[in-house]
Amino acid sequence: MATTNCKETESTECRNDSDAFLLKMIAIAAILISGAAGIAIPLIGKEKKLLRTDSNLFFASKAFAAGVILATGFVHILPDATSALTNTCLPETPWLRFLFAGFIAMISALLTLVADFLERKRMILYELFLESESDGQIVAVLGGSSNSHGQSHAFGDEADVAEGIRHVVVSQTITCVYGLCVAQIPGRNYPQILEVGIVSHSVIIGLSLGVSHSLCTIRPLIAALSFHQFFEGFALGGCISQAQLEKLSRMLMAFFFAVTTPAGIGMGTGIASFYNSNSPRALVVEGVLDSISAGILVYMALVDLIATDFLSKRMRCNAKLQIICYFALFLGALSMSSLAIWA
Repeated sequence: MATTNCKETESTECRNDSDAFLLKMIAIAAILISGAAGIAIPLIGKEKKLLRTDSNLFFASKAFAAGVILATGFVHILPDATSALTNTCLPETPWLRFLFAGFIAMISALLTLVADFLERKRMILYELFLESESDGQIVAVLGGSSNSHGQSHAFGDEADVAEGIRHVVVSQTITCVYGLCVAQIPGRNYPQILEVGIVSHSVIIGLSLGVSHSLCTIRPLIAALSFHQFFEGFALGGCISQAQLEKLSRMLMAFFFAVTTPAGIGMGTGIASFYNSNSPRALVVEGVLDSISAGILVYMALVDLIATDFLSKRMRCNAKLQIICYFALFLGALSMSSLAIWA
């Protein structure tokens, strides 16, 4: 059984430092352009009214993006995390005695659920506050049965309100069974959470390419990572375009996504002379970050993208849209999964 050489990071058969440096510069340009193009398409489409959020095309693009994100978490990131945290260069105790990658990913997904719930709950309270400050168009339905008859009651004293509120309607735009149906309100911050998962992994893959001296490793990675960043950018851009974010916030998120992997390549190139990707510290950092990213991306894909759209009334009542979106979902997942052959 072959053992990992914990001192040498790669074979010297294809090593050529000068040619590798040139390829890294090409990789920075190619990945920057592809990532920027991917995230710009949905953002510009929304800005120029070319991609309406109520159109079937937009639903299909979100389904494709969900498939891409799901495959990124399951096929690209989680296996990398498992490989790093089960590497034989790590101390047997505790790293090789427990499957930390899956455990950390699970905890990450659960913590994302908690953060998502708290953010949505905060949004509802904030919207209620704004409405009460502006025009007072807040109607509280007290008790459990009055809502079914469309009856409403004005606010009573604070004790009655605290005890009796079951449904809250704000200007006919927010409906909530308090504490139970918060998930009906789309969160404003879920694109930021999604970007955290994507960006942290982008740093890792950028560093991995940057520290390599092997032409055999770098050449296939340039094309694979360019497509990888394009698909991820398109997925993230679709989420950002749908969220209620200011233009500056959208631009900053797009900018940070586009430059993260090229910046990782640049940093990796700078430390390539002394960086050892098989050192215990490097393996633990890479494995933990990838595990956290995998948990975030899988949760976001399944809950905030797939469940939200595929269980919606519009999807249930439109057979044509169902077929289109399921096709787009599987196409996105399979397209991103196929890139794992090279990256």
